[in-house]
Amino acid sequence: MTDSWATFGADLHLEPVGQGLRSGLMEALREAVRTGRLAPGTRLPSSRVLAADLGVARNTVADAYAELVAEGWLTARQGSGTRVARRSVPRRTDPAAARPRPVRPGAGHNLKPGSPDLSAFPRTAWLKAARKALTAAPDEAFGYGDPHGRVELRTVLAEYLARARGVHADPERIVICAGFAHGLTLLGRVLRRRRVREIAVESYGLDVHRDLLTDAGLRTPCLPLDEHGSRTGELAALRGAGAVLLTPAHQFPTGVPLHPDRRAAAVDWARSTGGLILEDDYDGEFRYDRQPVGALQGLDPERVVHLGTASKSLAPGLRLGWMVLPRGLVEEVAAEKDVSGWMSGSPDQLTFAEFIASGAYDRHVRSMRLRYRRRRDQLVAALAERAPDVEVSGIAAGLHAVLELPPGAERSVIQAAAFQGLALDGLARYRHPDAPAARDALVIGYGSPSESAWAGALDALCRVLP
Repeated sequence: MTDSWATFGADLHLEPVGQGLRSGLMEALREAVRTGRLAPGTRLPSSRVLAADLGVARNTVADAYAELVAEGWLTARQGSGTRVARRSVPRRTDPAAARPRPVRPGAGHNLKPGSPDLSAFPRTAWLKAARKALTAAPDEAFGYGDPHGRVELRTVLAEYLARARGVHADPERIVICAGFAHGLTLLGRVLRRRRVREIAVESYGLDVHRDLLTDAGLRTPCLPLDEHGSRTGELAALRGAGAVLLTPAHQFPTGVPLHPDRRAAAVDWARSTGGLILEDDYDGEFRYDRQPVGALQGLDPERVVHLGTASKSLAPGLRLGWMVLPRGLVEEVAAEKDVSGWMSGSPDQLTFAEFIASGAYDRHVRSMRLRYRRRRDQLVAALAERAPDVEVSGIAAGLHAVLELPPGAERSVIQAAAFQGLALDGLARYRHPDAPAARDALVIGYGSPSESAWAGALDALCRVLP
C-alpha cells in the first residue's frame, strides 16, 4: 500500500477562476487521481495540514474531501485517515499515451536548491509586527524614502548582525537593497566606474551572479576550489582582478566552509592589492553541527562588503537584503541605488525592523534551524538505508546538501527524476564555463518542500538514485 503523501500543498497551483476554492480543489484532486499522480491507497494529509499549505480555510478542504468521498474518489475511515479510493480507471487507447513523458511542471516534487519552506512563513508574527510598525510609522515613511534604507531597520540590523554573525556594523555602513542580486548589481556598477575590470568568482556558483557582473561590464575569471573552499592563495595570480565574490560560511553549491587559513589569505590579498571581497552570507545562520562561523567581514570591515538577505531565513518574496559597506563606498552605492529607482518598500522595512526588535526573527530562525536540521538528518538516514553507495558531502548547514554519484551518473539520474515528476539540479549546472569538470553529484534543496510534501519528495529521490 502506498502510504506517503505524494506532494500537493503549494504544488496544487489552483486557479479557481469562475469557480469557488472548494470546487477548484476538488477538480485538482480528481485530476490527480485520474492521471495516476495519486495512486490508489495514498494517504492524504489532514484537512488542517493541507489548508495551511494552501492558505485556505480548513472547512474548505474538509468539505472538498467529504464530497469526493461521496463521489467515490476518496475513502475515509476513522483511524486510517483519508485515502485515494481503489477503483478501476478506463484504459487509454491512444498509443501516444503509453509513451513515458515527463510529468508536467508543478505536478511533482521540487528538490532544486534556492528556496526555503515557504509554507513556514510566520504569517501571524509578521502581521503583528506590521500592525505595530505601521501604527507608529511617521507620515514621511510613505514617501519616496532614503536610498540608504529606513534608519529603523538599519539600526536593528546593525545590532543583530554584530550579535549573530560577528559583523562590524553600524547604521551608517548599511544600505538596504531588494535582495542579493540587487546589491551585487549596484556594487558591479560602482566598481566598474572605479575602473575595476575583473571580479573573480568561485569555480562553482550561480550563473545569474556571473551574468549580473558581466552586464556591468566586468569579466569574471574563476577561482579554483577544493574540500577547504576557494583557493584564495591563487588570487594573486589573477592579476586583473580588483575584487572577488566568495561564499565563505557555506560555499554554494559544494557545501564546504572557507578554511581559516584561506580566509586570512583572502583578506591579506585585499589589503596588499587594494582589492575588495564581496561576502555572500546567504544562509550563514543555518549551521547544525556547531555554532555558525563568524562572517569574514569581521576580519577587515574596510576591505570586505558583507551582503545578507531575508530570502532564505524568511521568504524571497519580501525582497529585503542589506549591504554592510566600507565607509568609502557607502555614498556611491546609495547614489547608484537612488538612480536605479529600485527600492524595498518602506512598510516592509519597518515591519522587518519591528520583527527583529521584538525577538520574533530570532525565534523564527531557531525554529527553522531545527526544522532544516531534522530534514537533513532524515535525508542522510534515508540514503544510508536505501542508497548506501551515495555519500552526502559538505558540512551540516544551510538548505541544501550535495549527493556524490558514481562517475557518469549525474545526467541519467536527473533524466530519470524528470520522468518521475521530480525536479533536481546536478552539480554541473553550477560549474563556471572555464572550470574543469570535477565530479558527478546532485545538489538537493531539502528546504523547499512544505512539511506535508517532504516525506514524499524524499521517497521519490531515493527511488531514482543508483
